[in-house]
Amino acid sequence: MRRTRAKREPLSRERVVAVAVALADEKGVAGASMRAIAAQLGVEAMSLYNHVAGRDDILDGMVDAVFREIDLPTAQAADWKAAMRDRAASSRAALRRHPWAVGLMDSRSRPGPATLRHHDAVLGALRAGGFSVAMAAHAFSVIDSYLYGYVLQELSLPMASPTDVGEVAGDLLRDLPADTYPHLTEVITQHALSPDYDYTTEFDFGLALILDALQPDEL
Repeated sequence: MRRTRAKREPLSRERVVAVAVALADEKGVAGASMRAIAAQLGVEAMSLYNHVAGRDDILDGMVDAVFREIDLPTAQAADWKAAMRDRAASSRAALRRHPWAVGLMDSRSRPGPATLRHHDAVLGALRAGGFSVAMAAHAFSVIDSYLYGYVLQELSLPMASPTDVGEVAGDLLRDLPADTYPHLTEVITQHALSPDYDYTTEFDFGLALILDALQPDEL
């Protein structure tokens, strides 16, 4: 009796990009090489060129895939601040899932459809909230500058939980001459080591400052 071979899932641009994202999540962008992607898919590297133009095309697709994960605000949102807050929270979550992405998000010269939809939706929500064209662009820029910078710092910190913060701060405090660095000692003992301190809330605090400072100018 002749055995039937398992049908292989057809190769496509979407599969190539999905595998590239998974490899980058595990090994960083450098780990998502053409050869590594092909090996993961069980094909020769040259086969990928039937579906993507090359490495840059894959990077464009990877960035677009991350933007696709971000919840979009709607132009009909009654509260533009809530819309920007929710969008920023969703963006932060996506960037934490894909640590490699923060350095690539705005670096691509050929943005994909998900990227364009995202940018258009954010600007649309700001315009609906009473921002002029210029002020919407300013607001978008300052919010994302804060968002990307915060995530980059967050990913670099040697701690991932409030428990880690206590350990790092405690170790630092033991080697810190209080009379030499009195203000740093004060912040560690009275703030960072307090039972209810959670450094992850710093993002919300900074975002609130920015949103409160922004004012619609077409109301």
